[in-house]
Amino acid sequence: MRIAVTGGSGKLGRSVVRRLNEDGHSVLNLDRTGERSPALALVDLRNYGQVLDVILGLEDRHQGFDAIVHLAAIPAPGLVPDAATFENNMLSTYNVFQAARRAGIKKVVYASSETVLGLPFDVDPPYIPVDEEYPARPESTYSLVKHLEEQMAIEMTRWDPELSITGLRFSNVMDPEDYENFPSFDADPRLRKWNLWGYIDGRDGAQAVARALEHGKPGFEAFIIANEDTVMTRSSVSLAAEVFPNVKVTRELGEHETMLSIDKAKRLLGFAPEHSWRTYHSNRTTPTED
Repeated sequence: MRIAVTGGSGKLGRSVVRRLNEDGHSVLNLDRTGERSPALALVDLRNYGQVLDVILGLEDRHQGFDAIVHLAAIPAPGLVPDAATFENNMLSTYNVFQAARRAGIKKVVYASSETVLGLPFDVDPPYIPVDEEYPARPESTYSLVKHLEEQMAIEMTRWDPELSITGLRFSNVMDPEDYENFPSFDADPRLRKWNLWGYIDGRDGAQAVARALEHGKPGFEAFIIANEDTVMTRSSVSLAAEVFPNVKVTRELGEHETMLSIDKAKRLLGFAPEHSWRTYHSNRTTPTED
C-alpha cells in the first residue's frame, strides 16, 4: 500500500516506518522535523490546508495514499502547557481524520494511549488485568484528548460506514537501549505502578500497526497494545497484591504476565509480541568459565 505516517521521525514512528518499508509498502513520513529525505515531507498538522494538500498529492513524490498511520502528537502529559497539548493534539488528529475522509481514504490507524484506562491509577483500576471493556477514565489533558479522539473516530465511522479507524492504546514505548534501566525498577514496586508495570517494545508497536492495517474492519475499534510481560522481575500476582490490595484480579496471572490485557489485540489483529527486555538482558549476560 501507499501509506502516510505522521510523526514518523518520533520514537515509535521510526520503528513503524522501518517495519512498513520492510513489509514492502511505500511510505511517506509527514512530520515537522526530520533529516531531509525523499521519504519525508515537512507538514504542520495543525494546518488543515497543508494536511489535505499533502494527502491528496505532492509534486512528483506521490499521487495519494491508500492508508494513513497517525502517530504525530505531543507524546505525554506535562511536556507543554495543558492548553497547548489540547490544541496541538486535538486539532492535528481532526485534520488528519477529516483530510482522510475528503481524500476517500478508508483505512486509518492511529496512536491512542494507555492513559485512557485511568493512568496514573491514583484511583484504583476497576479490576486487573485492565481491558477495553470499561469506560475511559482520562486523568490529564493529554488523556482527555485521547478519549475525545476515540469519540471522534466513532462518529466519523458512523458517518462513513466504509471507513475503518483503529485506535491503538500503546503502552510506554521502549527501544532496546531503554532496557538498561529496567533492573532498577525492582527497588520500589510503586515506581512503575502508574501503568501497571507495562511497556511496549517499539518493534512490537510497529507490528501492531502492521496488523491493524491488515486486519482493520470498517468502523472503530480500540486495542490495548503492550508486551506480554511487565517491567519487573517480581511476579505479577505479588505486585497486584501489594500495590492494589483492594482490586479484584479476574483471572489467574502468569508469572510475569502483563496487567494491560492484550487479549483483544491477539484475537482480532493477530498481535503477537516478539521482543522482551528479559531476552535483551539474557543475551547480554556473558557466561563465566569455571
